Amino acid sequence: MTDKDRILALRKELHEHNHRYYILDAPILSDYDFDQLLKELELLEAQHPELYDANSPSQRVGGGVTKKFDTVTHQYPMLSLSNSYSLEEIQEWIGRVHKLAPEASYVCELKYDGVAIGIQYKNGQLHRAVTRGDGTQGDDITTNVRTIRSIPLTLGKGAPDDFEIRGEIVMPHAAFERLNQRRSAEGLATFANPRNCASGSLKLQDSSEVASRGLDAYLYYVLPEGKLAPSHSEAIKAAGDLGFKIPKTEDRFIATCQNAEEIMAFIDHWDTARAQLPFDIDGIVIKVDSYRAQQDLGFTAKSPRWATAFKFKAEQVSTVLEKVTYQVGRTGAITPVANLAPVWLGGTTVKRASLHNADQIAALDLYEGDHVYVEKGGEIIPKVVGVDLSKRNATQEPVQYITECPDCGSDLQRNEGEAQHYCPNTTACPTQISGRLEHFISRKAMDIMGMGAETIQLLVEKELIREPSDLYRLTYDDLIALEGFKDKSVSNILEGIERSKGIPFERVLFALGIRHVGATVAKKLAKHFTSIDALILADKEKITEVEGMGDVIAEEMVDYLSKPEHIGMLERLELAGVQLKIDASQIVATKESSITGAKIVVSGVFSRYSRNELKALIEEYGANNVGSISGKTTYVVAGEGMGPSKLEKATKLGVTILSEEEFLEKIGL
Repeated sequence: MTDKDRILALRKELHEHNHRYYILDAPILSDYDFDQLLKELELLEAQHPELYDANSPSQRVGGGVTKKFDTVTHQYPMLSLSNSYSLEEIQEWIGRVHKLAPEASYVCELKYDGVAIGIQYKNGQLHRAVTRGDGTQGDDITTNVRTIRSIPLTLGKGAPDDFEIRGEIVMPHAAFERLNQRRSAEGLATFANPRNCASGSLKLQDSSEVASRGLDAYLYYVLPEGKLAPSHSEAIKAAGDLGFKIPKTEDRFIATCQNAEEIMAFIDHWDTARAQLPFDIDGIVIKVDSYRAQQDLGFTAKSPRWATAFKFKAEQVSTVLEKVTYQVGRTGAITPVANLAPVWLGGTTVKRASLHNADQIAALDLYEGDHVYVEKGGEIIPKVVGVDLSKRNATQEPVQYITECPDCGSDLQRNEGEAQHYCPNTTACPTQISGRLEHFISRKAMDIMGMGAETIQLLVEKELIREPSDLYRLTYDDLIALEGFKDKSVSNILEGIERSKGIPFERVLFALGIRHVGATVAKKLAKHFTSIDALILADKEKITEVEGMGDVIAEEMVDYLSKPEHIGMLERLELAGVQLKIDASQIVATKESSITGAKIVVSGVFSRYSRNELKALIEEYGANNVGSISGKTTYVVAGEGMGPSKLEKATKLGVTILSEEEFLEKIGL
């Protein structure tokens, strides 16, 4: 037998043993014998680098270092599910389904509290693994996913040539406890809960560290629908036959249900039994089983009509409100924070909870020293939901909302119709200064590499920067004099600042941190006005002419651009070389076409292009993307799974509906 033949044989044998151990839970080989085979394989692969295979069992241990995770567009959008919080809502959902699909049966599954993942296989080999991201794009974390032993790297005979399987990566309780014990012994900070730990682990740059953390996965959704079977339940079973770790009926992790009574029984069982699971769940997912029925039911703008999630009631505990403190945001917004006697809640120790605003404090009628009820909103963010009045005594004083900024002492303001109080001292309030600068350098804004919050705070403390334009005046001598700064780190910062001068105008506008001006608003304003000079000259009426711009945004823009200190800062940015207008090449890039000026809604799933790619084409050919159908809509580009309500509305309003091919033909592609 040649070395190549032995390598191939070892890989096949080790894959089979991994499957038996991690998926079937039926090992036939001792750990020692497995390790000996793995060592033999590693030695042979080291002697034959030309035979490298990313899906070899030897790669499970990791070792690769990823500097940056590429952003990948999902072939099929990863939509979120609508949530229900009562059994009545589930009954109503079943009723709506029954009207359109009276013969439908259902599949109930656990709602795993982990990280959603989409894994693509080609020719029986793991090809790519992508996080959910924003539903249309996610991060390519293939190298890290390969280290998870319950995810097969190769599939047996019968696997489709090209398909995707989705599921959830979880951190089992036992692995979570082991990791925290290890970190505590090493003097490192421990993780708050298994879900956050799983999410953070998958974004580690060192895959060998990911491999050591004991992540697990359950996979339960095959795409495209119908690739393996005509129904969801049959597709899951078929996926199990291919070697995937799937939820099993014998564990009651999944069940086919014919009616509401059976669905309710499944929910009721896991509402109490979830405490015995080796991993966290936060609810139950209910899906229509038949793919044909799923197609008939379609989608809303955000979620499928053929599926919903029942969320278990959040755990609630009582603790003492010790005091209320106040945080200042980058826009000057004041957030009151409840400082609590430490209490265990939902797998973490809770010491603080947001009180949102003055109205919330008044509604709760809070007194210092109150016994308060705390729960986790969406099982993530702690919030105070009530007061145990029976334990209040006569010596307690009501919580009085502050009237001055806790950082600079300025009198707080509250705009009519708004719940939030604000510090108006935008130029001298230290927290606002640091917050705006941290936002300015962030990834989605100017993306200045080599800088972070700590660097910004240090530079502010040393009075080297106070506004964004100051960043472009920093010198090597300024930075190298700071404690802990070396030649390499200083060079990286200066290079990052220099590269940021090429960031397009729309992102610069977003980076300024103007209230209510997020990335989407900034993009629309930049495209419409093309320069900061034109924006400065625009009044409220002109700004509201832009699609999606209301009075609040317009007023904030006019107010910001009317202040001399802001005009001066923008002038200094322009002198530094920052892009405060759309250059000629970008303007010319917009193509005149038959759809120029049209307002277009994109809905459904498409075969040649993703939804994001179609939207980019719409803009490239001079049209406008809009989110909802109205009498002003010119076209709807409809793909598979377009919701019936959208179709009905478009038809009723007389809006032209185009298929993907018809749209592409219209723009000449």
